[in-house]
Amino acid sequence: MSELICGFIGLGLIGGSIARALKEYDPQIKIVAFDVNLEALRQAKQDTVADIIAPAIDESFADCDYIFLCAPVQKNDGNLAAVKKIMPAKCLLTDVGSVKSTIHEAVREAGLEHCFIGGHPMAGSERTGYVNSRAALLENAYYILTPTPSVPKEKLEAYRELTEKIGAIPLILDYRKHDYVTAAVSHLPHVIAASLVNLVRDSDSEDGIMKMIAAGGFKDITRIASSSAAMWQQICLTNTENISSLLQACIDSLTAFKDQLDNRNEQALYAVFDNARIYRDSFVNASSGPIKRSYSFNVDIADKTGALAHIAALLAENGLSIKNIGITHNRESEDGVLLVELYDEPSMNAAVRLLEAAEYTVHVRR
Repeated sequence: MSELICGFIGLGLIGGSIARALKEYDPQIKIVAFDVNLEALRQAKQDTVADIIAPAIDESFADCDYIFLCAPVQKNDGNLAAVKKIMPAKCLLTDVGSVKSTIHEAVREAGLEHCFIGGHPMAGSERTGYVNSRAALLENAYYILTPTPSVPKEKLEAYRELTEKIGAIPLILDYRKHDYVTAAVSHLPHVIAASLVNLVRDSDSEDGIMKMIAAGGFKDITRIASSSAAMWQQICLTNTENISSLLQACIDSLTAFKDQLDNRNEQALYAVFDNARIYRDSFVNASSGPIKRSYSFNVDIADKTGALAHIAALLAENGLSIKNIGITHNRESEDGVLLVELYDEPSMNAAVRLLEAAEYTVHVRR
C-alpha cells in the first residue's frame, strides 16, 4: 500500500489536532500544510507533524489522497476555487466546519460534489490555534460525516475507517440534519453561556461581588463563553435559521418557567429539574457516547501538611491506581475538599471502603 498523503489548508486547533492524530496513527503518512500563520507552519514542521510546507494552495497538494479544509468558513469560496485547480482525481475533499449547509452549497456550485464528504469532529477547546492542538483531542469524540449523494461509497467507507483509526467515533448524517442537531447541542449552548456571562456582568455591583464568588455551576456552564468570538459570530451567521428556531423554543421554555416561578408552582418547578436530571443522567449512563461517567468521590481532609499525601499513599499501598486527584476550591455544590478519581467502579468502591475504614468522611455522587 502506498503511503497516504493528506493536505491541510489551515492548521489551527482542529486541523493541527487531526494532523497530529494521523501522524500518531501512522508516522509514514505525509502531511502537506498551508496556513496564513507562518509561525504555526514553522512549529508544525519542527514538531515533525508537517512534512511539506506549502507557500500557497498550489501544486504542493497535487498528489494528495485527502485535502482537509480547516481555514475559517468565510475563506472557503476562495480556497475551493484554488483547490479545484490542483486537486488530483483520486483525492477526497473534506472540511471540519461546525456548519455544513454553507460548505455543501459552495461545493455544489464549484462542481466538486463527486469528491466531497463534509466532516465535523465534535471536539474543541476554548483555546485556539495550532499551539493548542493535540492528537488526544479527537479520542472518543463523534466525527460526523456528511457525504454528498454522488460521492462513491468506497470513498465514504475509506474515510469512515480513517476517522476510526485516529480515535474518533464516525457518525454519518445528512448535512441538513447535522446543522439542526448541532444547533441544539453545540451552538445554542454557546449563545446561552455568552448571554449568562453578559447578564452577570451587567447585573454585578460596583464592588464585583458576583464576579468574585462566581464558581461551581456558573463556572461549569459558562466555560465555553471563553471561546473565539470571531468563530462563533461566523457560526451564528451561517446556521442562523436553526439557531434562531431553537433559541425561540428556549425562550418559550424560560418564559413558561418564569410563570411557574412567579406562581410558586411547586409541582411544575420540581418536574422541570427532575426531568432534566433524569435525561442528563441518561447521557452519562449510556453505553456509548462522549459523556462518560466519572468514578470519583470527595473526601474531607484536614488543612495540614501531608494530609493529601497520606490519602494518595494509602490508596497506592492497597494497589489502587488514581486517575486524578485535586483540591475542590469551590464548595458551592461539592461535599469534601479533596476530589479523587479512579479508573473504574470496582476501584472506586474499594477506595471508598478503605478510606471510610480509616475514618475519613467520603462523599460519593450517585
